[in-house]
Amino acid sequence: MKRSRARARGVLGVAAALAATATAVPGNAWAGGTPPAAAGACETREGVQHVDWTGMWFDHDVVCDNAPGDVRLQSFASSPVVGRTLTTRSWFVCWKLGDAHAGGNSIWYYTQGDEVVSRPSTQAWGYMPASMVYSGSHPAPGLPRCPWG
Repeated sequence: MKRSRARARGVLGVAAALAATATAVPGNAWAGGTPPAAAGACETREGVQHVDWTGMWFDHDVVCDNAPGDVRLQSFASSPVVGRTLTTRSWFVCWKLGDAHAGGNSIWYYTQGDEVVSRPSTQAWGYMPASMVYSGSHPAPGLPRCPWG
């Protein structure tokens, strides 16, 4: 089971402000086109705690349906795969801009994969393209922009 994640302390207000000013980007919200019929709405969870491999901590997440797939060290297609999600409903702690992808936008979600693929020190923390996440719109409602992005 994945470890919990939490919003970065000290940047909570900044992240919330950035998320509030972010404009939702339309585009293919599911890899391969249409989400499965059972795809549910994303759920914001307050009070859960996650600590990434750098020591950054988060105090909430957003859980969305997703296609299982690669988690990359950075938000671009040529970045090394450090983890993999095996589940079809995962949590995400923030989003940032990166390479354009099949979803028709350049939004990537920061998460922790279910398994480590390479670079064990990262503990499978990295980015998935928005095309792998069904959220209805991107960025996912309630998900803050990453403070470093």
